[in-house]
Amino acid sequence: MRPAQREALFERLRAANPAPTTELEYGTPFELLAAVLLSAQATDVSVNAATRRLFPVARTPGAIVALDVEGLEPYLRTIGLYRSKSKHLVQTCRILLDEHGGEVPRSREALERLPGVGRKTANVVLNTAFGEPTIAVDTHIFRVSNRLGLARGSTPLEVEHGLLRAVPAAYRKDAHHWLILHGRYVCKARRPECWRCPVSDLCPYRPKSPDPAAHRAPRPTPTSRGRVRTDP
Repeated sequence: MRPAQREALFERLRAANPAPTTELEYGTPFELLAAVLLSAQATDVSVNAATRRLFPVARTPGAIVALDVEGLEPYLRTIGLYRSKSKHLVQTCRILLDEHGGEVPRSREALERLPGVGRKTANVVLNTAFGEPTIAVDTHIFRVSNRLGLARGSTPLEVEHGLLRAVPAAYRKDAHHWLILHGRYVCKARRPECWRCPVSDLCPYRPKSPDPAAHRAPRPTPTSRGRVRTDP
C-alpha cells in the first residue's frame, strides 16, 4: 500500500470514528489491566459482564489480593480459563503492591513481567491507559493488516513492526482501535462486508463480498385483478 493510500485509509477511518476506544469497561489503569488480562480467549462482552460484578467489590490490587484466588473465582466463572486467570490476576496484584506501590507501571518491560501479561496486553495498557502510540496486534488486526496490504506478516510481532512503520504518525495513537473495530464489525473473518467498507477501493482483497441485499429474490405483489406479478 502506497503512502498516499495509507493516509487516505486512516483519514476515512478517523472521519467515521473520530474518538475510538476500547469496548472493555474500565475506570482506572488498574481496571483496564485487569480487564485486558481477563480478555484472553474471551469476548469483551463476557469480560464486561464479569467485571461489572467484580469491580464494585474489588477494584484495586489490595482488594483483589484480599479476595485471593478462591474468593475471586466466583466472579470470573462465566469467562474462559477463569481458574488460571484468577491465579494470574492475584499474582499480578501482589507484584503491583510489592514492587510498584499498587500502581500500574508505565514501561513495557515491567508490564510484561506481570503474570498473564504478554506483549499484546502491555501494548493495550500503554496505548489506552497512558496514550502511548503502541499497536496491539490481535486476531482482528492481524487479519485486516494482511488483507489491506498495510502490514503483511506471518506473526503478530511482524505485523506490529510493519504497522509501526506504515501507519502515519498522526494516526498512530488511535490506529489500534480503528483497525480492531474495523475487523470486528466490517472486515470479518469468514465473510468481510466489503459492500459497506469505507476503504474497499483501497483494499486489494479479492474477491469482494457482494451486498446480499442485491441478490434477494423479487417479492411477488398482487395486481389490480388479483393476479400476482413479480416486481423487477
